[in-house]
Amino acid sequence: MARTTQAAKVGGRELTFSNLEKILFPRDGYTKGDLIAYYLSVAKWLLPYTKDRPLTLQRYPDGIAGQSFFEKQAPKFTPDWIKTIDVSAEQGSRKIAYILCNDEATLAWCANLASIVLHVWYSHRPTLEYPDYALFDLDPGDGCPMKTLAKVALEFHDMLAEIGLRPLVKTTGGSGLHLVIPLKPKYEYDAIKQFAEIAARRVNRELPKLTTLERSIARRPKGTVLLDWVQIGRGKTVVPPYGVRARDKAPVSMTLDWSEIEEVESKRSTPEAANARWTIANARKRLQDEGDLWAGKHWKPAALEPALKRAQRAWS
Repeated sequence: MARTTQAAKVGGRELTFSNLEKILFPRDGYTKGDLIAYYLSVAKWLLPYTKDRPLTLQRYPDGIAGQSFFEKQAPKFTPDWIKTIDVSAEQGSRKIAYILCNDEATLAWCANLASIVLHVWYSHRPTLEYPDYALFDLDPGDGCPMKTLAKVALEFHDMLAEIGLRPLVKTTGGSGLHLVIPLKPKYEYDAIKQFAEIAARRVNRELPKLTTLERSIARRPKGTVLLDWVQIGRGKTVVPPYGVRARDKAPVSMTLDWSEIEEVESKRSTPEAANARWTIANARKRLQDEGDLWAGKHWKPAALEPALKRAQRAWS
């Protein structure tokens, strides 16, 4: 098959797309052209979650069945019009020129590199030292049904609501759920991580048979949900809402309403099946119908001090 090259104008920029017929998802037949088309179709919903955040690309030149690699440093062939930011992932280390995915053209250019998965920081410029959300990664282990994952997520929601916080929820696109608390960007990473650990340990005490804090898969009790707060940290990253995952069916990380978590609590399904519901084939339709469930009035940055005071009373 002849390789295709196609020129197109995206966001006022002239781009050249290559090898559009390259199959990235073998079982489903999705190509690099499909990946680019998807990312452009959801750009207006996705870009607010990547804008001004250091971006790490996870590239799959031979598709998800082949080897992948992470790329933090913007490639030497990065166009001059793509914005970058020089920052050290760890204080004192060498500086890296991270790409800032701030517009449709940059998003399309990254997708053309077979960057299936996008990873962004929890903070953005000009406040890179101060994240604007806390994240809890609820990771179901072997034998954990979706109803257990849902029950744990709802317990987390209620516990945080008890101290005045309003968590948002999305699928990871893998098998788990991400709970996110929008925060005012004035707390350092370590402070947020300490709060997240306190909250996770509280849920673990309430649901000791359903949850675990054990990170070792070999020692993790079967059928439990890992309450992972360790992902919070300077230089650590997360897949943004509507980002694609490198799995069969090309699932995406989808924002949810809490009523949807309540619905699946009583249903028999696996976390993998529940996450695979939203893919590059139907995510745009979902967004057209429901909109971004984290946007506007839903994204309310909170202060931690009042929540901590309430927690001292409610969790003692």
